[in-house]
Amino acid sequence: MHFAHLLLATAIASTPVAGANEKPTSAETGFVRLDDDITLRRLVVRNANPQGAVLFLHGFPESSLAFKDIAIALGDDYEVHAFDWPGYGQSSRPSPDRFAYAPADYARVLKAYIAHERIDTSKLTIYATDIGALPALLLALDEPHIARGIIVGDFAPFDRPQLMHENLRNLKSPGSAEPTRAAMNANHADIIANVHRRDLPPESQYDLAPEFQADIASNWKRDGMTTVDAFAHYYAHFTRDQRYFEANVAKLQTPVRVVWGERDIYIRPDMGLEFAAKARLQIDVLPGIGHFPHPQDPARTALDVRASFR
Repeated sequence: MHFAHLLLATAIASTPVAGANEKPTSAETGFVRLDDDITLRRLVVRNANPQGAVLFLHGFPESSLAFKDIAIALGDDYEVHAFDWPGYGQSSRPSPDRFAYAPADYARVLKAYIAHERIDTSKLTIYATDIGALPALLLALDEPHIARGIIVGDFAPFDRPQLMHENLRNLKSPGSAEPTRAAMNANHADIIANVHRRDLPPESQYDLAPEFQADIASNWKRDGMTTVDAFAHYYAHFTRDQRYFEANVAKLQTPVRVVWGERDIYIRPDMGLEFAAKARLQIDVLPGIGHFPHPQDPARTALDVRASFR
């Protein structure tokens, strides 16, 4: 077992319980219908007397199960939510003429989910990574009280293609987007197997939870759309929404903290440093960590979330 996962397992096992008959914390999965086009699969860890609420937003090519173990570890103190974005996991995949898959559209999905679940936003921390981060920040521009705090990282808030992996740069360009999407679809088995660890040396490699990796693979294509297709649709509108956010970043009022993997090869830490400087935010560049801090060092992710409530 990877050391970070051992730490997380120890933290779960050593958490005091209120009584001998108390059931262990567990995650429940189900579906939430937001409108005629969007039904989300969600994961929730309930707590009868929570100190607050946590909402995890996943990236590409993930699903809500990316956060299952962390959610359970946090469930002794908080109510924890995660959901599959449209186009991912088992959530809806409507045609692009009905849903654009843009960051701004994902922001509206996020708002609708919070309202549907009646989450007390004054006690909510949102942890958003990769494609989940810009939607959370776009929503915060319009609704500063959507959360008591937001943790974001390893994403592209600004239009800086030179700081992004070649495939991501290509998806941002209309001339190269379609062949890049086709190549990524053809190479999907390698993406599923290696995308989480490609930026790490041999001594830092780690294994994904088997349930999570199987979930990505088994739900790669549903309703005629692949995870890459949804990702490409997101990128078709990405530059527009990045430019809007950068033009309005000074209006950001919600408390935001930035975390970034030092070894991220997909979106270089320079992007996070520029964002933090421009928005006057705290940033932690995590030594030895790649693009996906939450599966590589889940114990650290849980600590970051807990710290947001102090």
